[in-house]
Formats: sequence, C-alpha cells, structure tokens
Amino acid sequence: MIISDDIYEKIIYDDLPFYTLAALSDELKRLSIVVNGVSKTYAMTGWRIGYAAGAEEIIAAITKYQSQNTSNPTSIAQKAAVEALNGPQESVETMRQEFQRRRDVITNMLNAIPGVTCLKPQGAFYVFPDVGSYYGRSFGGKTITNSAEMATYLLDESNVALVPGGDFGHDDHIRLSYATSMEQIVKGVERIGEALGKLR
Repeated sequence: MIISDDIYEKIIYDDLPFYTLAALSDELKRLSIVVNGVSKTYAMTGWRIGYAAGAEEIIAAITKYQSQNTSNPTSIAQKAAVEALNGPQESVETMRQEFQRRRDVITNMLNAIPGVTCLKPQGAFYVFPDVGSYYGRSFGGKTITNSAEMATYLLDESNVALVPGGDFGHDDHIRLSYATSMEQIVKGVERIGEALGKLR
C-alpha cells in the first residue's frame, strides 16, 4: 500500500504541475490511500479537518478505527472546510504567489550568507539550508557540532526558532518556515547571518 500525502498540492511553484500517485496508473490507484486536508491550502491549521481517498474497504476500516480512537471535528469546522473546498479559489492562487515571492527572498538571502547553501524548494513553505560548514566553530566557549546545537545557538543568539535538520535525516541542515510576513523573514535571516558570523 502507498500513503500519498498530498497536503501541499496547491502550494507548488514555478508553474510545475501537481501529480498524485493514484492518478499515474490503475495499479497505483488500487494501492494508494491519498490523504489531504484544508490546513495548508486554506490556512485552516487548527480546524483539524482532513480526509482520505482509497479503496472502499480500506476507507471503511479507517473510518471504524478513527471513530473509536478520536473525537470528531466540530460541525462548524466541517461546514467551513466544505465552503473552503467548494468556494472561490482566487485567494489560494494569491497565497501561492506570495509564498513563491517569500521563497525567492529567503533562499536568496540564505545563499548570500558565506558558507550557507540552500536549494530553492519547488513547493510547501519551508527551506532546508546546509549550515554544516559552521560545525566545529565556537562562540562563548560552546562549540557547534550538529543541527540540534545549531538550532539552540540560533534561538539563543538570534531569537530565531527553527528545527534541526537531524530530525529529517540531514544533520548538516536546519529547517525554517517562511509562512510568516516578509518583514519577519528578512529580519530573521539577517539575524541568522549575524549569529553565524560570530562563530569562530
């Protein structure tokens, strides 16, 4: 079986098309459970509305399991999700364009920091810069040796919260979200650059 997490299907950049695995062949359709929700596309994080599509017997089993293990979302959240999915979609494209603009700014700024490299993501709203060139350097008597220590150092020294890349299998990296204002992005990356510049 394949679980295809399509939660970022509408947040894709540079005119790249979206494909779900289930649409590629009849065999993949039979083997796939597609999961999605309204939290990313419609900025409804916290409303706790998600859904799954797959073979009828699989969805029936999921429904039985879910009904015994979690409470149901409120009727208000369900009605809001239906309206988001069926209503006008212009705001989704406006948001996608703004995320692309923020992505371009944050990746350009990160790549301008000496020793940092950052690929430009093709979707979602996270960047994953490589900061491994700073490992082995110190500030205030503390040497940075991994992404968890880097995350702590940047939180303490630059007041920027981020996630260690080791949690995602790449310890030379850190993960930042750009689902915030452009002003906060610019300020945060400038602070990161200043903090990294203090490491010797």
